Amino acid sequence: MIRFQIKGVFIIVFLFLTMSCQDPNVTNAVPKGVVSSAHALATEAGIKILENGGNAFDAAVAIASTLNVVEPMMSGVGGYGTILIYDSEKKEVRFLDSSGKIPLATNADLMRAPTPGYMQNRRGAKAVSTPGNVNAWYAMSEEYGKLEWSSLFETAIYLASNGFPVSPAMEQLLAVSFNSFSDYSKSFYGKNGSPLRSGDTLRQSDLANTLRIIAKGGPDAFYKQEIAKSIDTAMRKSGGFLAYHDLEDDKAEWWDPIRIEYRGYEVYTASPPSTAFPSLIRLGLMRMFDSLKIHNSVEYLHAFAEVSKNAYLSRLTYAGDPEIKPPPLDLLFSEDYLQKTIETINPEMASEFKMPGASVTESMNTTHFVVADQWGNIVSATQTLGNLFGSRIMPEGTGIWLNNSLAYCTFEPKGNPMDAIPGQRKLSGDCPTMIFIDGTPWVALGTPGGHTIGQTVPQIVMNLIDFEMSLQEAIDAPRISFIEPSSLAVERGISQETISGLKKLGHHVKWVDGLGNAHALLIHYDASNNIAGFEGAADKRGEGMAKVLKQ
Repeated sequence: MIRFQIKGVFIIVFLFLTMSCQDPNVTNAVPKGVVSSAHALATEAGIKILENGGNAFDAAVAIASTLNVVEPMMSGVGGYGTILIYDSEKKEVRFLDSSGKIPLATNADLMRAPTPGYMQNRRGAKAVSTPGNVNAWYAMSEEYGKLEWSSLFETAIYLASNGFPVSPAMEQLLAVSFNSFSDYSKSFYGKNGSPLRSGDTLRQSDLANTLRIIAKGGPDAFYKQEIAKSIDTAMRKSGGFLAYHDLEDDKAEWWDPIRIEYRGYEVYTASPPSTAFPSLIRLGLMRMFDSLKIHNSVEYLHAFAEVSKNAYLSRLTYAGDPEIKPPPLDLLFSEDYLQKTIETINPEMASEFKMPGASVTESMNTTHFVVADQWGNIVSATQTLGNLFGSRIMPEGTGIWLNNSLAYCTFEPKGNPMDAIPGQRKLSGDCPTMIFIDGTPWVALGTPGGHTIGQTVPQIVMNLIDFEMSLQEAIDAPRISFIEPSSLAVERGISQETISGLKKLGHHVKWVDGLGNAHALLIHYDASNNIAGFEGAADKRGEGMAKVLKQ
C-alpha cells in the first residue's frame, strides 16, 4: 500500500494483483456501494437493494433477513446482536443495541453448580433471552431507510420459500446438530430421517411465512401478536424463562459509540452495554510499543498475547450495564493506566492469567456483515443466535430458531456484572468497528468468534495501519488469540520457528485451523474528499462474498 498526504487529505492507493488481473472487488468506476457478508446470496440481496435506490440501512435489513434464511444456524429473528452505523448526512457514528434484556423470570441459580443439569440449562430453553433483532432492524429502517419496510424482505422470503442448495459447510453443521432437533425442525432440515447434505435444497416454508408477517406488520407482528404467542407457548412447554411480556416490552436502544486514537486514526466501536471496549484497550496498549516492526514475529505476538490478557481481565472486572454500573472507560483509556499496564508486561516471559471468576467459552457461531452506499452511509453489524442453532428450540409454525444468549453470561461469582440478572441488559461481546482518517470513515469491519472477536479486530486494524496491508491481506493474515485460562490459540499459517519462540517464552500454544470469519469494506476518496471507490473483503476462512456495485 502506498499512502500520500495532500493538504490533510489521505489518498489510499492499493495495487493488489491476483493472476495478473485487478481484484474484482476494487473498481475505478463511479461506485454505488459495497457489501461483504458470510454468504453470497445475502451479499447479492444487499446489492439488489442498492441497485433499486436503497441506502446502506435498507440493504442491512435485507442482508440480515437473508442471512437468517441461508445461515439459519448463525443468526436470525430469534437472535440478537450489535450494530454500528455511520450517518453521512449528520457525519455521526451511532451504536444500535439489539441484545435486549434478560427475561424477568430468569433464575440464574438453575445455571450454577451444584444444581443438577446446570450446564444443560445454560444451553437450552432456560438460556433463551429476549430476541432484539427485529426491533433493531425496524429502528434502523424507520430512522434512516429510504425504501418501504416490506420490500426489504423480498429476497429472504423468496429463498426461504423456494429454497437454495445446502453448502458443504452447512452439511457438516447439520450433521453434528440434527439429533438434537425436534421432529418439527427436522422436517425442514432433514430428508428421510437424515440431515440434508451438500447440494440438497433447503426450503423453510414456515420461516418464509414468518418473514411475510414481519414484512407486512412490522415489529408488532413479531413482539405483540401471533408470533410472540407461539414463542411464549414454546417457552412454557420447554421450561424457558422468556415470556410474552418480555417480548412485548423489548425496545431497540441507540447509544453513543466509544473510540480511541491509534497512530493518528480514530477507531470506533460499540459502547456499553456491549463489552467491546477491551478491543480498544488492546489498541491503546499496543500503540505503546514502537519497536514491534515485524508482523507476526515472536516479539510482536508475545506483546499482543500479554496485552490481550490484560484487556480480557478488564472486561471480567469492569463490564456492566451503563445505567447500573458503567465501566470506568476514562480510566481504562487513559495514558496513565495504559502506561502502568505496559510496565507490568515482561518481554521475556508469558504471564499467568488469574481469573477473577468462572470462565466462559463463547460461541464461534455468529455472523458479521458490512455495507456502504454511494452517499457514504455505513453499517457494520454482528448478529448471532449464541450457539449453533441457538437453543435448538423452534416454536412450531414459525420456522424460527431461538437464541441461547444466557449461555454467555458469567455465573460465578453470583451477582457479578455479567451474571444473568433478571431485567438487566444482556452484555454482548460483539465488536463492529470503524476506522476514521481526519474525521472521514475509511474502513468498516467485524467478525464472529466469541471472545476472540475483540482480539481478531485489533489485529486486522494493526495489519492495515502498522503494516500497510491491503484490506484482503489484513483479513487473511494469520492471527492468534488468548484463550483463558492459559492457552494461546495460533493459526497454522504462523511459522514453526515463531511457535517455538513463543513456547520458549512460556506460552501454551494450541494449534487452530481458523479464528473468526471477518468481513470488511474500505472507502477511497479523491482530492476533494468525495467518494472515488469502494473495496470489499470476505475472509478466506469462510464461504462469504464481497461485491462492489458499479454505476
